[in-house]
Amino acid sequence: MRKTQFARAIWHLVFTAAIFCATNPLGRAQSPAGAAQSGSITIDLKDALQRARDNSQQLQSATLDIHIAQEDRSQAKAALLPTLSYFNQYIYTQGNGTPPGVFVSNDGVHIYNSQAQVHQELFSAEKLAQYRQTLAAQAFSAAKRDIVERGLTATVVAGYYAAVNAQRHAANAQRALDEAQHFMDITDKLEKGGEVAHSDVLHAQLELQKRQIELQDARLAVDKSRIAVAVLMFPDYRIDFNLLDDLDSTASLPQYPDFESLAKGKSPELRAAEENLRQEQYGVSIARSAYLPTLSFDYFFGINSNQFAAHDPEGINHLGSSAQATLNIPVWDWFSTRSKVRQADMRRQQAQLDLELTQKQLISNLHSLYLEAQSSLAQIDSLRNSMQVAAESLRLTMLRYEAGEVSVLEVVDAQSTLADVRNAYDDGLSRYRLALASIQTLTGTI
Repeated sequence: MRKTQFARAIWHLVFTAAIFCATNPLGRAQSPAGAAQSGSITIDLKDALQRARDNSQQLQSATLDIHIAQEDRSQAKAALLPTLSYFNQYIYTQGNGTPPGVFVSNDGVHIYNSQAQVHQELFSAEKLAQYRQTLAAQAFSAAKRDIVERGLTATVVAGYYAAVNAQRHAANAQRALDEAQHFMDITDKLEKGGEVAHSDVLHAQLELQKRQIELQDARLAVDKSRIAVAVLMFPDYRIDFNLLDDLDSTASLPQYPDFESLAKGKSPELRAAEENLRQEQYGVSIARSAYLPTLSFDYFFGINSNQFAAHDPEGINHLGSSAQATLNIPVWDWFSTRSKVRQADMRRQQAQLDLELTQKQLISNLHSLYLEAQSSLAQIDSLRNSMQVAAESLRLTMLRYEAGEVSVLEVVDAQSTLADVRNAYDDGLSRYRLALASIQTLTGTI
């Protein structure tokens, strides 16, 4: 009986705990508020770029600018085509005992107009130039979107390799901490054996504390760099992810002329400057079109009579058609058109200067990045060799210290040198990959 009661009590506790865990959020394993998914995903640079493009509000805004420019082009094109409208009008004129009434221009006291009108601009240099300008504006918007996309690419690449490099620095800091802990154990053991003074233990302890602080700072840098790149890739930056470390796969550097030809052919900055110049050239044409006459044609069909009916009581037909051609010749506008032409030509000159400056900046930036990539690539082998030498130097210095041949300061110096060289090597790898990615971004190959 007691066993049965005890079993029932156990089951009751288990059942109560299960309900508590299911209903109380504190009873469940908590992820950061708003986290969209659990588990870790591994992301390479290509995936990071695609996620950033899908998540970028600036890129979406630039895409909307393209659609807006497309609508402007459609509207300008429609202005060149015939239009159809249905015109309805009633005019009342004060009577004076005569059929036309008070106003001579009217042909009756009551006038009804109900007509379909077809209007066509047969010749309008202004509207034609405006349509061509909208084509250039659409191409300009597309180039601006590419500029935004490449700016986003450069930001993502920089953030990606900053995070990868921070992860490596954290790993180096952990290794340096392990080495400092190992050295601390050695000095403690030697002190207990009476082989070294207590001051050596203090030096080793100070070095250990220094490495602990460096590891904390390195981990903080990792967290900050991961947040920076996560904001670019995800709607919620708290998603767990891993970045693929590809710093060791140093790709070869192509020849400079290959990059230069690619940059000139695919540079969105250069294309935007060219399209901006084309817009201003059409702006000059629009301003000059005010000197030219315009020719339009109108066709009317419907009612224009004193009665709103297709036929009057006497059987006379009120439905009819008419056509008119209008030639408008500008004569005098107090030099307003001349001022507009001068203003448009000045804007064209500004656009030409902007294009020339963009061409110079493109070549100078490309050359500077290429020299950066060359220099960092040439240093990688030297940095790798220095890291190997520093590691061997620490190993030998430790052996000599245990043999009583060197002081504790030489060991500490060897540890610091190895930690610095490790970080310098990773910095060199990151520097080269970043310079190469910047060149690829400038040439449109990434």
